Amino acid sequence: MKINSAVGSVGKVADGGSRPAAQQRPAAAPQGAQVAQVDISPLSARLQEIGSSAATAPMVNAERVAEIKQAIAEGRFKVNPERIADGLLENVRHMLAGKR
Repeated sequence: MKINSAVGSVGKVADGGSRPAAQQRPAAAPQGAQVAQVDISPLSARLQEIGSSAATAPMVNAERVAEIKQAIAEGRFKVNPERIADGLLENVRHMLAGKR
């Protein structure tokens, strides 16, 4: 069996292991090299704004949760299956309309 020495070199990793040279970090760009410019679309910028505002907004209305817990504990909480079904159907209609 002949060993092929034309195979790429293996570089060392900080933990003592090794990885192929193709997976090593690229060297710094030489001086005068062109640098790619990336522009963020207005939609992407808006999504970032929404994400940051959602991060600061409360996810749960703690007061409403406490009211519902109290109603359940006292046996006053009534489930309305028609309302739940209507809400599910409305969500499905909304999702299907968005796919068109």
